[in-house]
Amino acid sequence: MARRRNGYFETIEYIGPRPQKKKRRNFFGGWVILVIAVGVGAWFGRPLVPMLKANQQGVSIEQAALLIADLRSAGGESAALAASALVLSGEEIIYDNAYYKIDYPNGDISPGKGNAADMVIRCLRGIGIDLQREVHEDMAQNFRLYPQLWGGSGPDSHIDHRRIPNLERFFERHGQSLPPTRAPEDYRPGDIVVWSLANAEKHIGIVVPGPGKRAGEPWVVHHKDTHIQWENALFDYKIESHFRYPVPDGRVAEN
Repeated sequence: MARRRNGYFETIEYIGPRPQKKKRRNFFGGWVILVIAVGVGAWFGRPLVPMLKANQQGVSIEQAALLIADLRSAGGESAALAASALVLSGEEIIYDNAYYKIDYPNGDISPGKGNAADMVIRCLRGIGIDLQREVHEDMAQNFRLYPQLWGGSGPDSHIDHRRIPNLERFFERHGQSLPPTRAPEDYRPGDIVVWSLANAEKHIGIVVPGPGKRAGEPWVVHHKDTHIQWENALFDYKIESHFRYPVPDGRVAEN
């Protein structure tokens, strides 16, 4: 600031950084770059997601192959079903819950598509059981004993077996029903589990051994979201039902 002296103003020298004009903040620039970077990373990283999940779970192809061989050599339908599930866990199958007209019996939708129920159907078919025919024949004689959730007036061989509530009722009637506990020792390879998800939808999977040194732990193979997963997720959701099918040791089903 200038000061007055002898009627005149005298300039005072200013020492310091040159005043800078305040710049307007570019709000969109940084966010746009960030969004583009994240989007590009997500797109090109998509093929890595299943591999990263597998690595985090400590799973390898070699461990799966060893378990499959061990289960097959153990004998019995339960072990064979667990082996069939592990074989399927290595396949790339897009999640697809749509209605398709398929052959009967032994009908199936496109091999590259499917849902959680389709995975169980294919695993049982791998040990010689056509769940499509089994469910359809039972529903044809006992239609009103099955959930009436889809407005049908009778059985539909194209879709009935692909609906988890129908499978749950079928296993209740023709499988061995077990208490849905949270004790790992209550679950064996080949057991079938139905979960209730947070959105009230039902989900289904097959119990298998864990990999390597974790083979004594009950893991699951299930088709959720984008691909079939082999993971330590048995107790990640609320277990609603627990079955063994076919009934082991020739026992008669409880229902």
